[in-house]
Amino acid sequence: MTAGSWVFGRPRRLSRTRNRPDGTVTLVIPARDEELSIGRLLHDLRDRDPDVEVIVVDDHSTDATRSIVAEHTDVILLDAPDLPEGWTGKCWACHQGAEAARGATLAFVDADVRLEPGALRDVLGQHRRTGGLVSVQPWHAVDRPYERLSALFNVVALMGAGAGSARPCTAFGPVMVTDAAGYRAVGGHRAVRDQVVEDLALARLYCNAGLPTAVVSCDPRITYRMYPAGVRQLVDGWTKNFAIGAGAVPKRRLAAVVAWTAALGTGCIALLDGVLGRQPLSAGVVLYVAVVVQVAAMFRRCGRFGLWDALLLPVHLVLFVTLFSRSVWRTMFRRRVTWRGREIRVAPIVGVREQGRG
Repeated sequence: MTAGSWVFGRPRRLSRTRNRPDGTVTLVIPARDEELSIGRLLHDLRDRDPDVEVIVVDDHSTDATRSIVAEHTDVILLDAPDLPEGWTGKCWACHQGAEAARGATLAFVDADVRLEPGALRDVLGQHRRTGGLVSVQPWHAVDRPYERLSALFNVVALMGAGAGSARPCTAFGPVMVTDAAGYRAVGGHRAVRDQVVEDLALARLYCNAGLPTAVVSCDPRITYRMYPAGVRQLVDGWTKNFAIGAGAVPKRRLAAVVAWTAALGTGCIALLDGVLGRQPLSAGVVLYVAVVVQVAAMFRRCGRFGLWDALLLPVHLVLFVTLFSRSVWRTMFRRRVTWRGREIRVAPIVGVREQGRG
């Protein structure tokens, strides 16, 4: 339990700023089959600062994404060329947007993100203070019951990333802000073109170059629904990301995350043993309640999750172990995953010198 508190840390929140961005900012939105989300994000951006240009790169959508974007005359719509060999779709779309950008500052925002008024300005303000690469893990909005199954994955992702540490050598892809000069100096998305978890790979390039990275975690003014298209999307999404991300976690931090996860399982087993009469029921209840209280607090930090989600911890753990095993098989052995109708080859992750960032 103590290990969990240590690795979860105190995630950084956004500070409010009234200052407009310095110079032109280009916001790049890669979009593939995002008809459920893209219109809402563009609506959120209507009142943006005038120096922020928005580029949406349509990555061969098969739904109404392109026509929805075309209705917004204040947005630049680009059609991504055919996907070259050796590129993932998102990296290719982000690269196209960055190549067309006029801004000295680049912001990459996923189409399923929602921004409250002033939130984008605050992220840009954070970048002015820290430089380098600033990323945001959004607050997890929940509209459908199955989406609650991502709660434990979100907590473990934050732990493994070291989001609460002072110098996290990581990034979260839903919102990333960087100066264009630094982005191009490390090679941009071209340098990580074959990476399934491109946000982590890009952050590692910044670390290797000695450039700062900063993570803002779960600010309620920046939200997203991770996998709104259904259970299959949730399964494919976590399968695609999780084992690769775990393989990049510093060993000491990974050991602490594993120990914490094992403690959760111990709490569940203690309750079961009490119910079955293998040990005093009171002992099992006390241990389970202690585990649930900590988990509930972490869930609430990550999104619209509550006590009931934490009480269903055994369900979360079973799903977590199942999908993590599936992720290991698909990414480490088969070396192929499926995402948005495309089969993606899993390349070795970009390396990094740890520099004490565990």
